[in-house]
Amino acid sequence: MHSPLFRHATAATALAAGLAVTLTACGGSDPDAVNARGFPETLTLAAIPAENSADLQASYDPLIALLEQETGSEVEFIQASDYAGVVEGIIAGNVDLAFFGPFAYVVAGVNGADVTPLGAVVQEAGGEAGYRSYGLTRADNADINRIEDFGGKSVCFVDPGSTSGFLYPTAGLIEAGVIASGTEQAVAAGVEPVYAGGHDASALAVAAGDCDAGFAFDTMVDETMIASGDLKEGELKKVWESETIAGSLFVANNSLGADTVDRLRTVFVDKANADYMRAQGFCEGECRITDERAWGVVPAADADYDGVREVCTLTESDKCKG
Repeated sequence: MHSPLFRHATAATALAAGLAVTLTACGGSDPDAVNARGFPETLTLAAIPAENSADLQASYDPLIALLEQETGSEVEFIQASDYAGVVEGIIAGNVDLAFFGPFAYVVAGVNGADVTPLGAVVQEAGGEAGYRSYGLTRADNADINRIEDFGGKSVCFVDPGSTSGFLYPTAGLIEAGVIASGTEQAVAAGVEPVYAGGHDASALAVAAGDCDAGFAFDTMVDETMIASGDLKEGELKKVWESETIAGSLFVANNSLGADTVDRLRTVFVDKANADYMRAQGFCEGECRITDERAWGVVPAADADYDGVREVCTLTESDKCKG
């Protein structure tokens, strides 16, 4: 029996539907109501947690302070629990800015969200945007030593809309011959899928034995959870890793207008980084841009995510379709 923490596919679908209602009911910016600097009086920023968090906004507070200083707008933060609701909020014009994983960004476009990349996050100054997905099991699990061994096992994914927690893992499972495609039916036919809701929750479920194996992104397992004490060194073993995935990114709703989007892009790329925000007094010590513990933002273009689109074609994932 799996813990109630974990959501199976039907629960995830119901949650997405409920969240869409919530976000579409929120007020986005009124393009006719602008402040003295030419920005909307209010900007709405939506994000979902990479790790389970009751207060995701705390990770975004330095960025929110920066945006309010640079734009003169009031930034309204929305902590969402599913990518689908954020996409619906963008389409409805009620979400102005969002932080997306690469898969969610591609799916947003497929489903009609008209957005522009503002920049992708990097872990350190001078770094390149990108990361990897890990396939994991307990270090003492002698039955699983490669991704081919996931067949028939309970496998923790993060969310059906997660790049490194679902899309790339299903591509790996296809290449290993464990599943035939990334559709819900094919995944369920090859493994027993469990949707943990966060990368940390997926890794913790594997460590606790609630899942035989699971997936999470690299720095969550190698750094974040070790530093927090949630995982011990050597508690999990990596049996698979993906190719490099384009970085998670901030996007702007094009309903803001081209000039506003361009000005926001400049703010994100030039000033949304730990060094600048510490200097401005928005944070001290570790300065977090998101809950992914990124250092800052670098330029990103739509074409950077063509690799994700290729994986969508390979997996035939239901989530890749409009």
